Amino acid sequence: MTDQSPSISPDLQGLSSTEAAGRLAQDGPNQLPGGKPKSNLAIVREVLTEPMFLMLLAAGGIYLALGDKGEALFLLGFVFVVIGITLVQERRTQRALESLRELSAPRALVLRDGVERRIAGAEVVCGDLLLLHEGDRIAADARLLRGELEVDESLLTGESVPVAKLAGDAARPTEDPDLFASTVITRGRGLARVLATAARTAVGRIGADLARAEAPPSPLQQRSRRLVRGLGVLALTLATAQVLLGWWWNGRPLLDSLLAGIALAMALLPEEIPVILTVFLALGAWRLTRLQVLTRRVTAVETLGAITVLAVDKTGTLTMNRMAVAELATPTGHWQAPGAQELPEDYHRLVEFAMLATPADPFDPMEQAIQRFGHDWLQGTEHVHDGREPVFEYALSGEMLAMTRVYASGAPDQHLLATKGAPEAVADLCHLDEARLAAVRAQVQALAERGLRVLGVARGRWTGQGAQAWPPSQHDFDFEFLGLLALADPPRPEVPAAIAECRAAGVRVVMMTGDHPATARAIARQVGLSERPEVITGDEIQGLDDATLRERLQHVDLCARLKPEHKLRLVQLLHAGGAVVAMTGDGVNDAPALKAAHVGIAMGERGTDVAREAADLVLLKDSFAHIVAAVAQGRRIDDNLRKATRFVFAVHLPIVALALAPTLLHWPALLLPVHIVLMELLIDPACSIVFEAEPAADDLMRRPPRPVDDSPFALRALVLPLLQSAGVAALLLGAQAWLLAQGWSQAQGRTVVFGVLLACVPLLILAQRNPARPLWRPGGGANPWLRPMAAAVGLLLAALLAIPALGRLLGLEGAGLAGLAAMAVLLALCLAWLELLRLVMTRLTARTVSAR
Repeated sequence: MTDQSPSISPDLQGLSSTEAAGRLAQDGPNQLPGGKPKSNLAIVREVLTEPMFLMLLAAGGIYLALGDKGEALFLLGFVFVVIGITLVQERRTQRALESLRELSAPRALVLRDGVERRIAGAEVVCGDLLLLHEGDRIAADARLLRGELEVDESLLTGESVPVAKLAGDAARPTEDPDLFASTVITRGRGLARVLATAARTAVGRIGADLARAEAPPSPLQQRSRRLVRGLGVLALTLATAQVLLGWWWNGRPLLDSLLAGIALAMALLPEEIPVILTVFLALGAWRLTRLQVLTRRVTAVETLGAITVLAVDKTGTLTMNRMAVAELATPTGHWQAPGAQELPEDYHRLVEFAMLATPADPFDPMEQAIQRFGHDWLQGTEHVHDGREPVFEYALSGEMLAMTRVYASGAPDQHLLATKGAPEAVADLCHLDEARLAAVRAQVQALAERGLRVLGVARGRWTGQGAQAWPPSQHDFDFEFLGLLALADPPRPEVPAAIAECRAAGVRVVMMTGDHPATARAIARQVGLSERPEVITGDEIQGLDDATLRERLQHVDLCARLKPEHKLRLVQLLHAGGAVVAMTGDGVNDAPALKAAHVGIAMGERGTDVAREAADLVLLKDSFAHIVAAVAQGRRIDDNLRKATRFVFAVHLPIVALALAPTLLHWPALLLPVHIVLMELLIDPACSIVFEAEPAADDLMRRPPRPVDDSPFALRALVLPLLQSAGVAALLLGAQAWLLAQGWSQAQGRTVVFGVLLACVPLLILAQRNPARPLWRPGGGANPWLRPMAAAVGLLLAALLAIPALGRLLGLEGAGLAGLAAMAVLLALCLAWLELLRLVMTRLTARTVSAR
């Protein structure tokens, strides 16, 4: 099929900016109907229907029934405080997600005011001229004016075979679109005029379900939901038992027993867990955008910390993607660009046919370099053919790593052939004898070993009747081998340090490239990826079964001369071998491999729309260092999520103990619902703000990746915080028993115990930051929210102790200097317990590691 670039006539100016703005205001943005952000009313309704707040309302009602209007109003007043905090958190998360959606929205190349402009897909209007390239997702329903395309319309029709599109199709009225929004160009280039946008497109009319579709929950979200459901059942069971025990066994009034049961249920419900996941993943994705990494699927954020293999392309990821023709080689000579003043006549024909084999307005950086080189060195000679278009083209394919463009010549039925591609493929087309083939291989090897990307160039002539008689294969032509063209693409200066960082972090880097094995080896040596210089090629992969190839992959980090299907197979085998794979790609054919990887990473600068939509992450700057930075950020997010989870369990267990133990010990209630609400006002910000802002640990990229199935809710991950909280709970209950034995009143004892419980919140925060270090020296950077949190606890504690009316409202009673001294001693004991436990666990861990 012909694959012509659409030429843009001077009379084609497209819409003016003023016209486009007017039509956008009239028709609205080019967006399918989507889910609107939650309104404040909807958020408030959700808050009031959650179990925690229903219990809060029930407790307030019981206080009113008991005649305690002050306590009831105080408790119900906190409903509005909690609603306010929830609104702030929800809006913060929503803003982060909306900014991600704006960044990830499809973009379109249009002609406005006679100038090509890349705009957001939402800004496309009727009448716009779309410039379409292979790999683009079409932004709106349109009519093809120039060029010839193949389009994947499976989204609309379910038919996987691409459909050919020809400009000026007489079978369709001129006002009917032949290109449809959201379909994908698999081949060709074209110019089209937009006829319909948004809901007026074909996909807009039938695709309302697409707008309502939601991504499935991630494994971590599924685990958290199971945990919350399980603890919810436990809370209901224990609260019911608490009410019955208090009423029948202790002889308390029923309403008092109900208050105690509600307090226990509120203490047990870990409503912070869903908040942690939502906030951490959404804000984590937002933080990744600051590293020039766009998150298209928020659930990928949790997988980043578990990546064990980075499968990366060479060009543009490890290298600068600033290709330039560096050397030329013919069967009789060799020429180098650096330092040269002129290009000898002997090389003009080689460069001329390399240009003819390349689109005049290429998208690929390598082809751009060829055209740039030819215009620089051949301008003004008969070897430059600007404006000349091929009549037919044989595209590069998996079976033939060469492309041929066919041009009409002056003589009837005479055609000129220009071919470029992998040297071995071009040499095969030219049917070289063994001696010449050996010479070409030696030249290729010498160029590739210097890290150059090498292409073969050939020319030919063909006599035939044109469109009715094009040969089915390039092998049916006779070619003359002209020589080799070598391009330099220097490595990115930051890559060696990034690869060393990966190695220290236990992340294996595998280069997957279509280049010559010697080129791959040379670049690997330059960037420090040369510990295992062995290379496996696509041809070798083709001949190995899965078991043999999986074994071979254990010892090879360089894969060369790969086709897209090879990349997909390699990713699948790495996956099957237990690796957590991140894969980079940029082309239409890379999409299957990107989808097969645990984390697909598309190139934002040179990638196609198809690759970007198949990927989980998009690099806004195509650099390997940004991938490594994303992995580090993923580990930081995972680390902080685990710290927050440990804190939730560590802080809830003492509350549960203080709510449950008095019933079992025949004491009056120690914690009331109002006390737990006050605690929640500290716990919620600690989880969603303090830990989310926790800086990266010092050894973040010097430890191996976590196992992909390692849950932060697993018992082994919670042993330490549960032991910490059990010791604190025992100290608080022991203190209450001792104070009561010394003749202190119930209210005075409650004041001491509740005051120390409040003060333990910052202690437990510090204890989770780095369990291997003392609380006062946890390592890592400074957390900007630690001091505000400590100040909030201090102010709340001071208010409870200094304002008698507030204390009485909460069932507290001042105990003077003796009470303050008791609080100080008890807090010191809690600190000593946390530090003693840290020392014991650190030594046990060290012994376990040394035993291995």
